[in-house]
Amino acid sequence: MIFNSIRWRLQLWHGLILLAVLAGFGFTAHRLQRGNELRRVDQELQQRLGPVLEALRRPPPGGPVRPRDPRGPAGPGDGERRGPAPPDGFEDLQRPPREFRIGPNRVGLFEGGTNAFYYVVWTRDGNVLSRSGTAPEDVPMPERASGRTPLPTTRMRGTTRELYEFTRPGECLLVGRSIAPELADLRELALWLSGLGSGVLMLGLVGGWWVATRAIRSIKDISATATKIATGDLSHRINTDDTDNELGQLAAVLNSTFARLESSFERQRQFTADASHELRTPVAVILSQAQATLARERSPAEYRETLEACQRAAQRMRALTESLLVLARLDAGQATSKRERVDLSQTARECVELLRPLAEERRVTIHSELGTAECLGDPQQLAQVITNLVTNAILHNKRESQARVTTARNNEKVILTVTDTGPGIPAADLPRLFERFYRADKSRTGATGGTGLGLAISKAIVESHGGMIDVSSSPESGTRFTVRLPVSSL
Repeated sequence: MIFNSIRWRLQLWHGLILLAVLAGFGFTAHRLQRGNELRRVDQELQQRLGPVLEALRRPPPGGPVRPRDPRGPAGPGDGERRGPAPPDGFEDLQRPPREFRIGPNRVGLFEGGTNAFYYVVWTRDGNVLSRSGTAPEDVPMPERASGRTPLPTTRMRGTTRELYEFTRPGECLLVGRSIAPELADLRELALWLSGLGSGVLMLGLVGGWWVATRAIRSIKDISATATKIATGDLSHRINTDDTDNELGQLAAVLNSTFARLESSFERQRQFTADASHELRTPVAVILSQAQATLARERSPAEYRETLEACQRAAQRMRALTESLLVLARLDAGQATSKRERVDLSQTARECVELLRPLAEERRVTIHSELGTAECLGDPQQLAQVITNLVTNAILHNKRESQARVTTARNNEKVILTVTDTGPGIPAADLPRLFERFYRADKSRTGATGGTGLGLAISKAIVESHGGMIDVSSSPESGTRFTVRLPVSSL
């Protein structure tokens, strides 16, 4: 279904929100314009209601009838009227006026074309007292709300707007006119707003579709690249031309992940090839020795020599497989690692004493400066690291030379250094020195029988303890290995 697509969902929500905003804007604009027009018409009606009210309050011919003064006898002209005087200004409203006449200067207010203003005046009994010639015949008298203060009130009757007011005695005055032209203008405005809103909506939908397409295109590129990588082609990368938005940043992170993945697979392939090569040599030695011995009868001494050669090859294979197993466990985080208080100086002293016969055989003098350096770690693994480093310092050193082992504590770190005075390591080989099966040159291999995994294992152990190991070297000046382990957990 298309609405399962992110693009269509974005487009749908964008369209609905835009439609709601445009509809709200158009409705509000139309209502405001309608209100303005009606207020304008009401003001015009109010201006014409005044002359009608003034004409109704005009006294009848002969002047107003004065009320009798209740404090004295009736004077001339009092007639038969009795009782208190009505409120000021409304003496003439106590009975229908004898004459209703709009002044000559106000007649023009109710004359004109088909949309001319008109007025109608009703008596208290509902009879039409007066109407203008432009007034429709079917204008009904408004109903007066009981108890309501007489105020001008508006009403709509079809296309006619009317304003009416009741006097205190009960007469009703009404003025009005047709607002058909204003309603036609409002309908035209509604059509204009609808057309403008439809255009803006279409433009917004097109723009939203373009933006959604650009956004989805990055996701499609990510998906396509991930699919290619899943098939085994790790060289592909996502196009990251636009790295400022979130998808560009995601693509950059994925590219970095893919690069590390490719590098990891490459190291894995290289590791497998190197391990196969290292294992092939002792296997070839065993097969060749066995085939040569079985080709003809041999003397007991020759059989013994062949078995000893096979034993040496088997021991080399065992050392290699054990080293590979240790690396595999460290890589998987499955190596059992105890955490206990370890004095690195005591561990280093034991390792030096263990390797002293090898140093004497190679005529290498080992100097130790072992200060107290306590940390948390696995004693056996840390001893393996020290043994590997000291062994390298002995085997890859010059004869009649020296090696130095020191331990110390510096703030929150314990530091172990192993230094030799050998031929040194070329600067180009230092970055790769801790790679598995990597050997810098023949001076690092010789006939030592090493597997090329000692430094790789040492680095993995040190990093599993939260520390770091580095190397510095210069030609003909020797090599220094430095191990730093944290002591903050003590």
